[in-house]
Amino acid sequence: MSTAGAIRVVERDLVFFRRIWKAVVLSSVVQPLMFLLGVGLGVGSLVDRGPQAADVLGGVSYFAFYATAIIATATMFVAGQEALWPTMDGFMWSNAYRAMLSTPIVSQDVVFGQLLRFALRSAITSSGVAAVLLLFDDTRSWGLPLAVLGGILTGLAFAMPFAAWTATRESDISFPAILRFIVIPMFLFGGAFYPITQLPTALQPVAWFTPLWHGVELCRGAVLGGLNVTDVLLHVGVLGLYIAAGTSACLVTFERRLRS
Repeated sequence: MSTAGAIRVVERDLVFFRRIWKAVVLSSVVQPLMFLLGVGLGVGSLVDRGPQAADVLGGVSYFAFYATAIIATATMFVAGQEALWPTMDGFMWSNAYRAMLSTPIVSQDVVFGQLLRFALRSAITSSGVAAVLLLFDDTRSWGLPLAVLGGILTGLAFAMPFAAWTATRESDISFPAILRFIVIPMFLFGGAFYPITQLPTALQPVAWFTPLWHGVELCRGAVLGGLNVTDVLLHVGVLGLYIAAGTSACLVTFERRLRS
């Protein structure tokens, strides 16, 4: 009983995770490796032949440019989806959250327990990508541990607002739309595949306000260099605002949902 409530919530999730951890860890390595081979090396070999490729990409290969972004994009997908269907399960299908409240656990413990769960899943995913990047000379860097932290922050920046939304829903009918109209557009236009300077001038400020762009820039800069203190503070600050806002919203929506 002396253990913090949020830790007890995570312990429950870890019991379940023990059954599926092999598949999760394997996918965290295999999936980014496939993206790297298909896009980073395949498409990258064509991009690097362009006469202005080095100038546009900041003097690095397309493989290095794209590979470092996967740390952020992978955690966006994983943590974002964890905050949708699995979180809905806790409210409706398994009613796990209501069961927790029949113990000394309170709704705030559930929120912070889920935050820790999202952080752990993001850590596993970003660490898997980092392990793959260690295999290649262009991305083998002492900055990878910092990039893993950037991946965790990126995952939380999506997961906490999404979880707050999930707490207000009675069905999962809106979840595919979130992926289709929020996550996928950010994936395509958030600076993972090309610098946002290649976007129309009017659209570039839109990218600046997205959490993915800040996550990508933080991870890419950590691995390839070029980050200064101001850049780090900016990217971490914006991601932190998304996390704080999402967590604050969760504290309200989880309490309202679980006490109704």
